[in-house]
Amino acid sequence: MARNGNQRAAEAPLRPAEPAAHWKALKEGDRVRVRRAPGYETSGFVDAITWDHTAVWVDLDDGHGRTLLHCSDGVEIEPQDG
Repeated sequence: MARNGNQRAAEAPLRPAEPAAHWKALKEGDRVRVRRAPGYETSGFVDAITWDHTAVWVDLDDGHGRTLLHCSDGVEIEPQDG
């Protein structure tokens, strides 16, 4: 058993937990494009945002439901025209 190992390693975030600058400008009702991985892109409307803009609920187009995205998830949310 490794009792003397680095016990704090599990506490470090895998990705930054700070939202991108454009996440801070999002507001409810904004139309956005969501990129979860290369080649997987969808669109929708911002349904809700946490006070610190680290998490955003997006109501996806075409009946794909509502999804919660966190800034550390590695997804991109970009404002979309129209």
